Amino acid sequence: MYDTIIVGAGPAGGTAAYHLAKKGRSVLILEKESLPRYKPCGGGVSPAIAQWFDFDFSPAISVKADSLRFTWNLEDPVEAKIATKEPVWMVRRDVFDHFLVQQAQKQGAELRDRTEVTGIEFKSDYWQVNTANGSVTGCYLIAADGAKGSMAKWLGFKERKRRLAGALEAEVPAVVEKKSTIHFEFGLVKNGYIWNFPKADGYSIGVGTFIGGKPQNFKKILDEYAKSFNVELTASKQYGHPLCIWDGNQKLHTQNAVLAGEAACIVDPMTAEGIRPSIFSGLLAAGAIDQALSGDINALEQYSEAINEQWGSDMAWAQKLAGAFYRFPGIGYKVGVKRPSGAQIMGKILCGELRYGDVASRALKRLIPGLGS
Repeated sequence: MYDTIIVGAGPAGGTAAYHLAKKGRSVLILEKESLPRYKPCGGGVSPAIAQWFDFDFSPAISVKADSLRFTWNLEDPVEAKIATKEPVWMVRRDVFDHFLVQQAQKQGAELRDRTEVTGIEFKSDYWQVNTANGSVTGCYLIAADGAKGSMAKWLGFKERKRRLAGALEAEVPAVVEKKSTIHFEFGLVKNGYIWNFPKADGYSIGVGTFIGGKPQNFKKILDEYAKSFNVELTASKQYGHPLCIWDGNQKLHTQNAVLAGEAACIVDPMTAEGIRPSIFSGLLAAGAIDQALSGDINALEQYSEAINEQWGSDMAWAQKLAGAFYRFPGIGYKVGVKRPSGAQIMGKILCGELRYGDVASRALKRLIPGLGS
């Protein structure tokens, strides 16, 4: 009988495993893929996550980016160096996620990869988790199996709001001239943006839409965009995937179990940042389950409240901004991105040095008069 079984070895699962194992709890991570495994993701990580760990992430970082370049229909560029303490980290998810799990293993967590969960059963005061390789039991469960996982449904979270956005990504091997520059393009796609994140040996290029709207030909849009960097996407595998975007306060706990990471619909609705919120949820989930194991009967309920207060309150601002910006991106580009402080603010938000709540009301006031003109 484990203290905790964690389903999913992404950033949320790895973080929760690390912190629980460090507190001396017995932890089992179940992961259906074989680690390290590829995961489509731009791979931008806020350096603010370092405050939640006591080890050095350097081995898991591909490059560090300290410059942003924005374009509108591939023209009208805005370039800025971001004045933050530490640049944005660019990572490859196979390396980063596995590195995090390895840190958890060093603390005593056990990993079983290539082990798909086929079902779960609650047995009076513990969980039985059935897998293709037999069943295991644990006092508590953390569902960290991502946007496509079944755990939330199996745990009974059927009625919750799940706001899905769509994304298409490609990893393109290339000689990257400016490894320290992150690219954002706003005009070619409706209700979203295109990103191009540098890595040591290529680009992670992706497109996403965040507020719905008519279907768009993502493949064609990405092809056109990639040509502006003199790279061809035809030889690169492209991955479509859903993003579980934050959509208001939610209950994230049930009997002896919590949701974390994308299973908890925790992605930033403005930027689609998912790694930092996933790690934050894993951190809080570990704390809650540690307290529950120590006898605190309200610990899991407090986890839901803490996520809603400490992450959700800021995401409410992000949602308002995204609604205004992506509906009228031309105006947003003019009064937001092209504003001298716009890129700096964006950089500080990406690095975790600013919250949306610090800037959103002013930004919305600029956007709304812009809409009226």
